[in-house]
Amino acid sequence: MYSAELLDHFQNPRNAGEIEDPDATARLENPVCGDILELSLRLEKRSEKTELERRRIADIRFRAKGCVPTMACGSAITELAKGKSIEQARQVSREELVRKVGGLPQASAHASHLAMDTLAALLRNL
Repeated sequence: MYSAELLDHFQNPRNAGEIEDPDATARLENPVCGDILELSLRLEKRSEKTELERRRIADIRFRAKGCVPTMACGSAITELAKGKSIEQARQVSREELVRKVGGLPQASAHASHLAMDTLAALLRNL
């Protein structure tokens, strides 16, 4: 039912937890199923960097409560955004996320939408 990639992100989540004193956070809930995804990030702070370079995502973490696909998409979205500039992170697509987890059953598509919506909210909070 689930791909090996999706199960790997669920069983071995990347970037799980929360960032202490983050530059931005976002927490969204799917009103239909009750899944919750929270993202927090810290931007690059090194003073010798240019303003554009400081706007890179130095660290991003997730916390999730919900189904296996929601947990996996939370993990995968952090991998897709980490190290990118804010503008590059805004360009991450839902299709890219779905590929990263090896596909999603139609009944689990809500998980990718929640991850994408939470990332968008996070970036708006900067």
